[in-house]
Amino acid sequence: MRIFVTGASGWLGSALVPDLLDAGHQVLGLARSDASAAALTAAGAEVVRGTVDDLDVLRDAAIASDGVIHLAFKHDIAFTGDFQGAAEADRRAVDTFGDALAGTGRPFVLAGGLVGLAPGRVATERTTPTIDGSPTSIRSATAQAVLALAARGVRSSVVRLAPTCHGEGDQGFMAVLVATARAKGVSGYLGDGANRWPAVHRLDAARLFRLAVEKAPAGSVLHGTAEESVTIRDIAEVIGRHLDIPVTSVAPEAAAEHFTWLGGFLGLDSPATNTLTRELLDWQPTRPGLLEDLDQGHYFPAPAATATATA
Repeated sequence: MRIFVTGASGWLGSALVPDLLDAGHQVLGLARSDASAAALTAAGAEVVRGTVDDLDVLRDAAIASDGVIHLAFKHDIAFTGDFQGAAEADRRAVDTFGDALAGTGRPFVLAGGLVGLAPGRVATERTTPTIDGSPTSIRSATAQAVLALAARGVRSSVVRLAPTCHGEGDQGFMAVLVATARAKGVSGYLGDGANRWPAVHRLDAARLFRLAVEKAPAGSVLHGTAEESVTIRDIAEVIGRHLDIPVTSVAPEAAAEHFTWLGGFLGLDSPATNTLTRELLDWQPTRPGLLEDLDQGHYFPAPAATATATA
């Protein structure tokens, strides 16, 4: 198939593109910078220049493709104060793809999220998110809109990704936790640290997206998690051991001060299963789990010292 991928040069996309190419597919990758374009060309993909705000570009690329995988999201503004703006831009892109693919029977795969889906309960693929008008629920509404495209002749599916999509080179939640621990001199967790997050290695997640675009039935909800739950305290203990610093509880009311923007997520209890996903697509995660991956040490090299010019 000829597959259009947004976010193609990002953390997950840079693993997905080679996976798709190795499976014999052609890839068109959206690139918003010269560096992204060069990376995609080097990987063997065809470059489509533009951003998720360029709706005409998205529509034309979707029409010219046999399927679409939408990974891009404006994380740069989402986690610096404008999550709603990022979510609204994402919805506009999704609606554009939906209109372009309607009636074609072609696949459209959206990257969604698992964190906060069913607080305090184990979420399954059948768990329906709460749509309450909050900024974060805008993304859930977008995912529901993608699933509804099945009624318009689109083979749509949503991969709900674990908040921790880990691996060497990760700059996401785990990297931020390590950097925070190094800066604060303690490896912290909120309260008793018993809250749970699901986790998945990026290479396992990339393969799931390929399987979804190849064969997920219309209207499928898939869970991109290899591990149902890892406690935040267990994560903090591995970080503390590698940095040789104390592991301590942080009071929930001090979350924003200690963890900055990550404090709003770190206390969430969001375990999630993947049983139905494995059965539907015969997806078998094989990469290291989160704690094993952390123990490999690649999250912990000390930052390079800044060179100082001398007269």
